Amino acid sequence: MGSKRGTFVVRVLYQQNNTWQGEVLWAERNERQNFRSTLELMKFMDSALEEHRGEQEKSIET
Repeated sequence: MGSKRGTFVVRVLYQQNNTWQGEVLWAERNERQNFRSTLELMKFMDSALEEHRGEQEKSIET
């Protein structure tokens, strides 16, 4: 497994209610996702990395 896990470009458009709103780009997949809170941003990034890890493990098994 390589050491590079994921590259995310975060664009914060607003700050309201003590949190960020904006968009995040998962660079390896060129996948964009809007987020309405910092927690939502972290959940997206976490699930993207879990998905990536699962794909890497699957490719090692075959």
